[in-house]
Amino acid sequence: MENSHKKLSTNMRYVILALVFINIVINYMDRTNVSIAMPELSKEIHLSTVQQGLIFSAFGWIYAAMQIPGGILLDKFGSRIMYFISLFGWSLVTVFQAFIGGFGQLMGLRLGVGFFEAPVMPANNRAISYWFPEDERGSAIGIYSSAQFLGLAFSTPILYSIHNTIGWRGLFIVTGIIGIIWSVVWYILYADPNKSRFVGDDELAYIKAGGAISEGDDAQSNSNTKQEKPKITWENIKQLFTRRLLGIYIGQFAISGTFWFFLTWFPTYLTKAKHVNFLQSGMLSSIPYLAAFCGVILAGFMSDKLLKSGKSASFARKAPVITGLLLTLLILGANYVSSPALIIMFMSIAFFGNGLATITWVFVTALAPKHLIGLAGGIFNGCGALSSIVIPIVIGFLVSKGNFSSALIFIAAIALVGALSYILVVGKIEINED
Repeated sequence: MENSHKKLSTNMRYVILALVFINIVINYMDRTNVSIAMPELSKEIHLSTVQQGLIFSAFGWIYAAMQIPGGILLDKFGSRIMYFISLFGWSLVTVFQAFIGGFGQLMGLRLGVGFFEAPVMPANNRAISYWFPEDERGSAIGIYSSAQFLGLAFSTPILYSIHNTIGWRGLFIVTGIIGIIWSVVWYILYADPNKSRFVGDDELAYIKAGGAISEGDDAQSNSNTKQEKPKITWENIKQLFTRRLLGIYIGQFAISGTFWFFLTWFPTYLTKAKHVNFLQSGMLSSIPYLAAFCGVILAGFMSDKLLKSGKSASFARKAPVITGLLLTLLILGANYVSSPALIIMFMSIAFFGNGLATITWVFVTALAPKHLIGLAGGIFNGCGALSSIVIPIVIGFLVSKGNFSSALIFIAAIALVGALSYILVVGKIEINED
């Protein structure tokens, strides 16, 4: 590989990383704007908490169902056109949400947001894999992965301010228009490296020499995948549901469950259950996202340091996950305080723990049979997506009588199940075992 310190005539790959980062910020902004709008929206169109839970979960229904079809379309048409269609589509649907008059219309449009957002995460990974050499790809993935938390931390107060100024309908219009405009920017600026008019020949050679995926490699990979694609046999199914794999599936549901509480019900919790001023809620609700961002960053360093200090790979990888899930139990502290500062303190510790527990993909590689890693990863990711459906609905039922205490007990119980799953079900493992 060429010297990574050599000065290149262009650094277009960093521009691509910035584009992907902004894509994710907009993506999560349009997932969460409905949660910010919900306290006022629900009063205006008369939604029960059960209906609110169904609306919060609607995104996950179709999002999970469209993962495989979205990936097929992405392989066929590439990141540029698929991201443009996806971003433009969900942003247009977001604008339409400003004009709803009842539960059915909003429910249908939230399904639409989930439909158009389905190819997003695979498209992010594809773009970075094409543009970054192998020894820079981990850092690039870490940076864009942090966008969901860092972007929400800084955009949430702005979204609250927009809502407070022009109302919930205006919030949908503004956030939708931002996405529509950005979809055009993406289409103009993004292309795969071989087709980009902005990349220099030396940078193109550098990223290729460093192991970045190219169209030829991708085609060959697809061809090999077709030749080596494992058959769905009873024996293979049994290998996908061993005790240890079941343990990480349960753990992933638990970790995602906390995330989806914050993404959906958290603003309603602050304003309705704790009676925090709406604008104050906007400032306070950004703090747990910053805490989760710190947890995500710390998890990798913590795990690597444990490994270098001589701890087993199993302990080094599991310690942040189990610690994070146990820290999530402190969300219960919010049930016993009324001060906004103390509420946010407990919520921030819990979400920091959620960030710590996010390095779980390493266990898929370690535990799944090598010829079934893709299928195991799909089940693993599907368990996380399942929480986006289950958690909002269950909380909607739990708070139907106006008491959020049971909802926090539910989130803590799910986190405890996740921790016990890693301790007792997954147990001691050998990372990178055959």
